[in-house]
Amino acid sequence: MNFDAVGENFPLYLTGLVTSLQLLVLSLAGGLVLAVPLAIVRTVFLGWPSRLVWLYTYVFRGTPMLVQLFLIYYGAAQFEIVRDSWAWPWLSSATFCAWLTFTLNTAAYTTEIIAGSIRALPAGEIEAAKALGMGRGLMLRRIVLPAALRRALPAYGNEAIFMLHGTSLASTVTLLDVTGAAQQVYAKYYLPFEAFITAGAFYFVLTLCLVGLFRWAENRWLKPMMSR
Repeated sequence: MNFDAVGENFPLYLTGLVTSLQLLVLSLAGGLVLAVPLAIVRTVFLGWPSRLVWLYTYVFRGTPMLVQLFLIYYGAAQFEIVRDSWAWPWLSSATFCAWLTFTLNTAAYTTEIIAGSIRALPAGEIEAAKALGMGRGLMLRRIVLPAALRRALPAYGNEAIFMLHGTSLASTVTLLDVTGAAQQVYAKYYLPFEAFITAGAFYFVLTLCLVGLFRWAENRWLKPMMSR
């Protein structure tokens, strides 16, 4: 094995690491912002609003993220109405399309995670809030959402790790992430093992960091609540 080429191109991997982390953080943030109100609609409101949210989550959880990325980045350009619209400068950007795809995908999974946590809340907590005279909005802010978000931490940690691995698809739309850096090293030096094992090491270390972060969050916010 020859890792000299990897050493020479290590700055390329670091550039890809920055891109991967930016996509991960922005996608998780955007997905969480979308998921919280959607989860409330999914569980609190009945009728067609809940069914629309269910349809959205079903479509994005039921199709591969790579297909979604290709449809948004390549497919949207097929329609003249899109190319002539105000959104075209955004939809012609590979970075924006990757972020949009990852955000919509993780929002679908996170919506169902939070909705499941809301449904799993003990009935006694809801009854106690009602007995105190809390309205629906106040009860959601002070009782339901804080408890549901804490209980969702283990499942959401897994979703964050899956999203980290999913960011490797950004290289398919010309972005230089960690996987894209490995592809460039492989194409230049024909060293597939060295190029991709290095990329795998980056993802492995990032995964360990995420696991440690969510374990700390669970110890900080979830375990004290569960021990009561």
